[in-house]
Amino acid sequence: MARIGIMTCSNATQDLGCSSASCLADMRKRRGRFADYPKDDTLDLIGIINCPGCPTLTGSDKLLHRIRALTEFRVDVIHFTNCVKALCPFKRKYKTSLEAAFPQIKVVIGTHQEHITDDEFRERVKCLFSRPRKNMVDMILNRDLED
Repeated sequence: MARIGIMTCSNATQDLGCSSASCLADMRKRRGRFADYPKDDTLDLIGIINCPGCPTLTGSDKLLHRIRALTEFRVDVIHFTNCVKALCPFKRKYKTSLEAAFPQIKVVIGTHQEHITDDEFRERVKCLFSRPRKNMVDMILNRDLED
């Protein structure tokens, strides 16, 4: 049995509403990076966490703290989602830090089957973040909220 943890991108989940549904579906269907597991191996999802955001002075310490929440439940593998794979400039640093701190845990970059290139994905995400969006200031200043 492979005991799996998944780390998602905070920007994708918290700001863009990604529910990790594609990651979970492909885990069940053994597509994408989940196809690499032996067919007779049961895949057991232990938990999903968000990355701590881009590192600041604490570097990878915040990431290690969050990952510890999964390691306490004996994960064998931590998958970085495709969002992390495509968007995160720190994914290699994070992977190296995790492997050093938890050498018994395998770190895999990627989850679900890919349908577009990382470059196209980044461009699409950039468009989502660049759209004009109403916020609390618009409500306070009584600006039209129907746009």
